Order: sequence, then C-alpha cells, then structure tokens
Amino acid sequence: MNNKSALRLLFLSAILVLSYSCSNDDDDDDTLGNWVKKSTFNEEARSSSTAFTIGNTGYMGTGYDGDDYYKDFWSYDMDTNSWQQLSDFPGLERSSAVSFVINNEGYIGTGYNGDSNEELSDFYKYNVSSNSWTQISDFGGSGRYGAVGFGSDSFGYVGTGYDGSDKKDFWKYDPAADSWTEVFGFGGDKRRDGVTFTIDSDVYLGTGISNGVYEEDFWVFNLDTEVWTELEDIDEDDNDYVTRSNAVAFSINGKGYVACGDYSGSVSTVYEYTPSTQGWEEKTEFELYARRDAISFNNGDRAFVALGRNGTLYLDDNMEFFPNAEQDDDDN
Repeated sequence: MNNKSALRLLFLSAILVLSYSCSNDDDDDDTLGNWVKKSTFNEEARSSSTAFTIGNTGYMGTGYDGDDYYKDFWSYDMDTNSWQQLSDFPGLERSSAVSFVINNEGYIGTGYNGDSNEELSDFYKYNVSSNSWTQISDFGGSGRYGAVGFGSDSFGYVGTGYDGSDKKDFWKYDPAADSWTEVFGFGGDKRRDGVTFTIDSDVYLGTGISNGVYEEDFWVFNLDTEVWTELEDIDEDDNDYVTRSNAVAFSINGKGYVACGDYSGSVSTVYEYTPSTQGWEEKTEFELYARRDAISFNNGDRAFVALGRNGTLYLDDNMEFFPNAEQDDDDN
C-alpha cells in the first residue's frame, strides 16, 4: 500500500469513527428524563403498598416486606421532602390494596392478607384535616387484590383485579349515598396489576396480566360521560416494551407515564404517552434498582416513584422524575 492509499484509508476510518460517535450522541440526546433521589422512606422497606395524592402531599400505607403485612400510614411532603407517620389504617393488614381521592378525601380498600389467605372487600375514608379514618360500605364487587382505582370530584371507581380469577368489572362509589353501583361498558380484557393515569377528565388504563399473558389493550374512560373508548394497543408501532404488569403510572403536564414493573422479571424502563398523537416515547430509565410493585405520588406537575421490590430485595428509596431534563448521574 502506498502512502497516498494509507492516508486515504486513515481519513475514511476517522470519518466512520466520527459518524458513529455523532450517531451515538444523537441517540443519547433523543432520550430525555432525569431521576433525582429524594428522602428515603422512614420505616421498613416494602412493596405492594397503595398511595394517593392530595395537593402537594402524597399519602401511602399498607404493604408487604416478604414476611409481614402492614397497616401503618404515612404522608410525604413534596415541598419539604419529608415523611410523617399518621394514624394507622384501621382495617386488616394487607398488600395490593386500591385507593382513590374524592373531593380531597382519600379512600383505601380491597387487597390481600396472606396470614388469613383472604381477598378483602372492606373500604375506609381518610380525612386529612382530622387525621382520622371512617369505615364506609364494603366494595360492591367481590373481594380482590391487584385492582385499579381512580376518582373524580364526586365519585370513586374501582375495577379489574383478582379474586381467585381475573376480573374486568368496574364499580362506582357515591360518597353522598355511601353506596356502590356497577359501571358497564369496559370492553377490555380481564386483568390484575394494571395501571391508570388521569389527564383532565380522561383516565387511561392499560398493562396488567391475566392467566400468564401480559395485556396489550389500552383504554380511556371519560369521567364526565362514563364512557369507555378503546385506543391503539400498547404493542403498536414497535412499542411492545410498554407491555408489563405491576408497574406505576402517573401524569405530568398533560402527558402520561408508565414506569418500572414486571415483564418476566423486574424492569426499569419508562414510557411517555401523548394523547394528541396516541404515541409512546421511551424516556430515561428509572435510575436505581429495577422494580415492581412500587408506588407513585403525583399532583399533575410533579411525580415521585418509591418503594417496591426486585426479587426478594425490598426497597425504601424515593425518586422524583423530570421528563424533559437531561440525565444527570450526579444528583443521585
């Protein structure tokens, strides 16, 4: 090889290296999202707790740590980044309960107690101002765990889950009448351990598992009309990695997010949903342990993911998500 050929080969090699480097940089730049470590939960690490948010305060309770079921109840202040123990949940210790908020009051019910091998149907209301609980009418459907729950200004809703078999029924709770009535129209598959997130008056439902199969259908429920509408499956457009169970979901500034969960093992991936395009976009992965059965606090502007488990490792950490920021490993 003469010197001119050698120089040409060296030049082409440099171009290829530079192009590959730029391509990788572009790929990195395309994935946004940053997770920032926050105050660790004060007490025992656990999974399968339930949580709801009122204003800038998250509330969580119950759960399981591999040995014991819990009924303690806590608040997390987003502004001061601090936890406070509150009055214990009055029902039986449990995991995989469901919760929702109506008019700034929290509700927790259903779930599973392994000590008695019992799927539960009892329900309780939490009053923030008095730090007190009141038992309400039992859930209108069968006792179950792994259900989903969500609320409006006037009503609460609970559906799907597992009572010995997978379910797809939905029920509405009216606090004025202290009564449950069945809400019909959900045409999706049976499931347990699915997720919902709320954007304005629309509640989006997806993921979960039934008879060992991860569910891929995706639905929206309008709180004003109480009508279910089927959307594109979450496996469309090569977004099959959204598919999972035991995940968490939340919304920030008009977009929905599905994070962590289980897909033949704990996962840490995060996907963003844009309602106007019905499209999913991958975001930066959860930056600590991959996990399932975590909880989320979410006020529409801020979102936190905490607790959960990876195999037999139970977790007590807490992270805030910034979907449009670049990843920064130094803030963890």
